[in-house]
Amino acid sequence: MATTITRPATLRELRQSGWVSKPVKREIYDNFMRMLSQDEELFPGIIGYDDTVIPEINIALIAGHDMLFLGEKGQAKSRLMRLLVRFLDEEVPYLDIPGVAVHEDPCKPITRAGRDAVVEMSEDEIPIAWWPREQRYAERLAPGTKFADVIGEIDPAKLAGGVSMSAEDALHFGLIPRMHRGIFAINELPELDELVQVGLFNILEERDVQIRGYPVRFDIDVMILFSANPATYNRSGKVIPQLKDRIGSAIHTHYPRERPVGIEIMEQEAGIDLGGEYPVVVPYFMREIIEQMSVVARKSKYIDQQSGVSARFSIANYRAMVASARQRGAVLGERPSVPRISDLGHLYSSSLGKLELDMMSSHQMSERQVLEAIMAEAIRDVFHEYVERHGLAEIAEIFSRGVKIEVGDLLPSATYAERLKRVPPAWDKAFEVNASNDPAVRASCVEFVLAGLYASDLVSRSQHHGRMVYEVP
Repeated sequence: MATTITRPATLRELRQSGWVSKPVKREIYDNFMRMLSQDEELFPGIIGYDDTVIPEINIALIAGHDMLFLGEKGQAKSRLMRLLVRFLDEEVPYLDIPGVAVHEDPCKPITRAGRDAVVEMSEDEIPIAWWPREQRYAERLAPGTKFADVIGEIDPAKLAGGVSMSAEDALHFGLIPRMHRGIFAINELPELDELVQVGLFNILEERDVQIRGYPVRFDIDVMILFSANPATYNRSGKVIPQLKDRIGSAIHTHYPRERPVGIEIMEQEAGIDLGGEYPVVVPYFMREIIEQMSVVARKSKYIDQQSGVSARFSIANYRAMVASARQRGAVLGERPSVPRISDLGHLYSSSLGKLELDMMSSHQMSERQVLEAIMAEAIRDVFHEYVERHGLAEIAEIFSRGVKIEVGDLLPSATYAERLKRVPPAWDKAFEVNASNDPAVRASCVEFVLAGLYASDLVSRSQHHGRMVYEVP
């Protein structure tokens, strides 16, 4: 028979249970050190940061620091902040009393209403409820955030009722006071209004609240986290120096240092089931091309590098590529379907808007043209890793005799062998990529070779709605 665990429901029961009151950072420290010493997984789902970012977070947690996560978009800053919740206790008790605006520590209430209740009521009468860890984290995006949202405001209705303006009872509390004993995070710190930054500075320094010049002394117990892009954070005047000075640790994130790591992240975050009624098999070189597009974009002079190229660029493109292949599987009855270069013709819809152009370098190019250049360079980079350059000129020479090869995202895989009879060396080159005799895999390899020839400027290509024609004009 299962044992039912009864949690303390009154202050007396809580004291008798042996529960120990801890500041939130001590609570995090204790749980983190226990998990660290037992070699538990600390940051599940985080890839590529084991030797760089994670050690810095570990030190900051042990030091009891508030943290700033500094990096370009799509570097898992928000995910890392949210993962810190797992180092909180599963739940903590609080005073379950009407009129108490925060989740009060039953043993150390900070509001007047909480203190009054503890004094005026017997311990058997003071009810206790339990606050789960998932609810002890709040997050706010800086743009548009007002002082009242995160700090608080004077409540006119309470003033009208005769409450003194300098009294705690006159306040409507913002998110930070309400997250007393929890974690509060602000994304895009440099976009936060300067008045709010001043309020945060006061909380970080004194852990008290000042609203409209009236100090209300609280011993606020909260871990505060921030995220920012280095380009804006380091810009003069965006973040007040006093606030910067009081952030304990700056954690610098980064994009994947190696392509295989980026592919692992891409596949994890895409979360695609490649099985099912219309299964898809993705050749590794197609995964490499998708991730290499992000690598190329992050170095391109046409892309605003201060903004960055998010991992979502690879993730969205990978999903679109698989979707195109799956569509072909449904239409043509190919099981499994295998992504091809012609499927990348649908990446414009999943890519556009995720790249911010550098206006100084790309003023004569459209976003679509920049994307085509990035895709061509990515294909060329991967192509030369797979295929020997020897023999490519021979293939180009055959095309120069007027040969045209048309392929497409809805062309049956079985037709590729017939179409490539006019260019036997291209068919042979496909075997260098993958020796499989499966028609769908072979069609993917053939398109890879043709696209590599185009990216190497050996043949030309025209494309329209998923169809591609390779030739020498």
